[in-house]
Amino acid sequence: MSFILKNVDVVESISREDFKKNYLDKRKPLIIKGLTKDWPARDKWSTDYFKEIAGDIEVKLVDNSKADPSKVINASIASMKFGEYLDLIKREPTQLRIFFFNLFKHRPELINDVKIPKDLMGGFIESMPAMFFGGSKAITFLHYDIDLPHLFHTHFGGRKHIILFDNKWKKRLYCVPNTTYALEDYDVANPDFEKFPALKGVEGYEVFLEHGDTLFMPTGMWHWMRYIDGSFSLSLRAWDQSISRKMGSVWSLFMHGAVDSAIKIVFRERYAIWREKLAFKIADRELKKDLKKAG
Repeated sequence: MSFILKNVDVVESISREDFKKNYLDKRKPLIIKGLTKDWPARDKWSTDYFKEIAGDIEVKLVDNSKADPSKVINASIASMKFGEYLDLIKREPTQLRIFFFNLFKHRPELINDVKIPKDLMGGFIESMPAMFFGGSKAITFLHYDIDLPHLFHTHFGGRKHIILFDNKWKKRLYCVPNTTYALEDYDVANPDFEKFPALKGVEGYEVFLEHGDTLFMPTGMWHWMRYIDGSFSLSLRAWDQSISRKMGSVWSLFMHGAVDSAIKIVFRERYAIWREKLAFKIADRELKKDLKKAG
């Protein structure tokens, strides 16, 4: 069994007016297949190319293991040369992935291979282009980005499976209190509704990205990702223009970052156990409220 999932709209291209009216303002995801058609990266970027220009860089790796409650989220479990890692994901299935890697810091000329879509919206954070790499068994846990940006997520070199949820489902998704991620104890692709009853009836979107496809994810959208092939993605981030959302971003960084980290350092496992139990209570309460509304 799965969530109630629908397809995301797909376009080859889109005007600024149409994008703003039907997707940006409505906080609705969109796949733009032709956004990268004139990017040099679309034809140039590959694991072989990156190995050639940056294979000597040491990279930190994470896997699908549940986060250690005493450590920061996405703490690395190993490291290796970038070129060795690229050979690995090309050669065989692996859970190992590289999270939020600013390759442009090491090879700034790569920015010339990308055309930031300023014709669609403003507010892009040009100093923070982030790359993500994963083997064909790698999964990114269900979460939303802590600083609440809009995301333009472009995939390269293979296929990627993505499940999205609007932020209104936050409590029903068993969001861990004081964080921006859900309990890692259920399989997003095949949830156990008996053990996690609040998940039943939750609505979302399902996406399959191929080489060169760009997914627009509006601010606060939850996302879970699975690499079908050893491949990689580029995320461009843009601030929402509303004052309330900018204030929300600052609050989220403070509450879900600084405060949560401080509490975790002091109370460690006790804090983790407490907030996981609280996630169940909040989800059950939200489920009952929604069922009551439905009559």
